This record gives sequence, structure tokens and C-alpha cells, in this order.
Amino acid sequence: MNTSSQSSIIVSGLEILIEKKDIKNLHIGVYPPSGRIRVAAPVHLDNEAVRLAVISKLSWIKKRQKAFLNQPRQTLREMVSGESHYLFGKRYLLNVIYRYGKHEIVKKHSKLDLYVKENTTPANRLQVLEEYYRDNLKHELKVLVDKWQKNMGVELSGWKIQKMKTKWGSCKIEDKKALFNLELAKVPRECIEYIVVHELLHLKERHHSDNFKTLLDECMSDWQSRKEQLKLCRIGY
Repeated sequence: MNTSSQSSIIVSGLEILIEKKDIKNLHIGVYPPSGRIRVAAPVHLDNEAVRLAVISKLSWIKKRQKAFLNQPRQTLREMVSGESHYLFGKRYLLNVIYRYGKHEIVKKHSKLDLYVKENTTPANRLQVLEEYYRDNLKHELKVLVDKWQKNMGVELSGWKIQKMKTKWGSCKIEDKKALFNLELAKVPRECIEYIVVHELLHLKERHHSDNFKTLLDECMSDWQSRKEQLKLCRIGY
């Protein structure tokens, strides 16, 4: 029978939520957006053992918290003409055009023409833009996933696009399924390709180990520059 209990302690001014479970190993997690700290610990471990484990990881914990707090965010989108939006790393100006009929976006040179009915709310306009992003990203990802599955000799059972607050992508290794952030539609294509390769590699190497980096080097020699480029891109959610 599984049992669990919760408590909290303070370590170096940080509140640590402790959840005791029927597990073998202790796990420390730092979670967005505020950097909340949670420790999942075996039932037999006392709080002093947990405190010592947290102290040993303080540098890593504070680094993770700082990363979450400093992660760039986009300003609130008002969805009005003249507003800047990005598609695959290129900047476009939004041009709102009122008309009856289907809501849609048409890309023309350096503009995204947004056709909507008059008095359409900003939220509904944003929904039209997000569907446009989803359609474009879905096409881009299909090409890249098919390419790299073949190159790497791995195969996903499936993948999908969804909004994610802090991650560009993730891989559920047991299910062989990948998730990609909708925000990738805004970043340069080479950055999207890096994320695809990164997530597919988890089918070969679960952790971000030295071997994982070696495999990255073999697949994509310039992955570090792509990663640095991606860090400059803003996550909108």
C-alpha cells in the first residue's frame, strides 16, 4: 500500500516542500514559474537527511531558480495593426483587416494580414494567430522529425504541439512520445531542428550525460550555437 506525507523545512532561507513516498531514491525538483522547490524522499529518510541533500544541491537549485526568474517573456499581445509578431525567426507587422467570412491570416511580404469580423476580441484574434502558428509549425516539424528519425535510427510512437510555460520540448521516453512548444513557430528553423534532435536523442540516452553531448556532437556539430541562439528567443506564455 502506498503512503505519503507532506511537510516543509527552511534551508538557507529557502522553503523546501518535502513529500515522503514509497520510493527508493530522493529527488529534488525546482519548478516554474517562481522556482518552487519540492523534494520527493523515501519514507525512511528523516528531515535532517533531506536538509543535507538540499544543501549539497544549493548551487544547482539557485541556478535553476535564477533561470526561471530571468527567462524572457513577451509583452502582452493586443493584436492590433502595427504590432510585431514572429514566424520562424522573421519579424512581421500585424495588419488587421475587417471583413465578414472566415477568420484567417495571409502572409504578404513583411506583413501578416489578419482577416476578422469587426469587434472580434483580442483573445479571438490571438486564437486565429495561434492556429496559424500551429499549422505552420506542424508542417515544419513533420519534415524535421521524419528526417532525423531516419538519420538517427529511432522512431517516435507519436508527437504533438502544445503550449508549454518553460520548455521548448520534452520526450516521454517510456511512451516514445514527444511534445513541442507552440512557441517554436516563432524561432529560427535551425533552432527548431536543434530541439527535434535533442528530444529524439532521449530515445537513445535518457539523461543529459556526457554521452548525450557526444551523441549531439555526432548528429549536429553546431548544436551549442543553436542552443545559445534559442536562449535569446522569448517564450510567450
